[in-house]
Amino acid sequence: MATIKEVKERLAMIDELDHPFFEELILDGRAGVQAAISKRKRELQKQVDEDLRLEGMLAYEKELYTQGIDLIAGVDEVGRGPLAGPVVAAAVILPKACKIPGLNDSKKIPKSKHKEIYEAVLQNAVAIGIGIKDNQVIDQVNIYEATKLAMMEAIGQLEPQPQHLLIDAMKLDLPIPQTSIIKGDANSLSIAAASIVAKVTRDQMMEEFDCEYPGYDFTQNAGYGTANHLAGLHKLGVTPIHRRSFEPVKSMCED
Repeated sequence: MATIKEVKERLAMIDELDHPFFEELILDGRAGVQAAISKRKRELQKQVDEDLRLEGMLAYEKELYTQGIDLIAGVDEVGRGPLAGPVVAAAVILPKACKIPGLNDSKKIPKSKHKEIYEAVLQNAVAIGIGIKDNQVIDQVNIYEATKLAMMEAIGQLEPQPQHLLIDAMKLDLPIPQTSIIKGDANSLSIAAASIVAKVTRDQMMEEFDCEYPGYDFTQNAGYGTANHLAGLHKLGVTPIHRRSFEPVKSMCED
C-alpha cells in the first residue's frame, strides 16, 4: 500500500476532478488520505472556477475574434481622483484568448499580488503602451481631457497597432474602432491588464515622489486625500506635484 506521502505526491500530479485515481482512493480509510483527497479536490475546483471567471471576462474579446480581429488593446487609467501626481494610462494587447490567473480589475486584486500579476502581464503581452500626464497638464486642460491624452499616448506606443480598442468608460478621437465598456476593468481581461499596468506604474512613481517630498505619505495614499496627506499639506504646504485645480489645494494656493 502506498504511503500517505506517496498518495499526496500522486494527487499533486492530477489536474482533473473526475480523474479515476479519486475513485481508487474511496475505500482507503486513512484519515490522512481522505484529507488529502478533499484538499486536492478543493484546489482543482478553485482552478475550474477561476478559468470560468476568466472565460467570462473574455466575452468582448471573443466577439471580436469571430470577426477576424485578433489585435485588441485594452485601455484603462488610474489617478483621476488624487490631489497629487499624474494620471497614468496603459494600453495592453494580450495574445488571443490569453488567460492570466488572478487578473482582474486592479481594485479587486490584493495589493500583495499587484506586482506578481503585473509581471505576468508583461511576460504575456504582445504590446504595452503607457501614457503619463502630470499635474500641470491636468491643471491646464482638466482631468477628463488629461485622461484622454494619456490614453492616446499609451495607444500610440503600441507596436503592432491594434485593430480594435476596448476602453473603460471612455471614447477617444482616434481612427481605430473602439468599444467603451462601463466597468470595463471588471468585464474585459484586456482592460484589466491595462488597469494593473497603469496601477503599478503609478504606484511606483508615487513611491519615488514620497522620497522626494516626504511628509505626505504618498507611498501609502498614492496622492489621494487621506488624513495623513491633508495633515502634510497643512503642515508643509503645496508641492510641485500637487494639482492646483483640485480642492483643497486650490484654496490653499489662493490663500
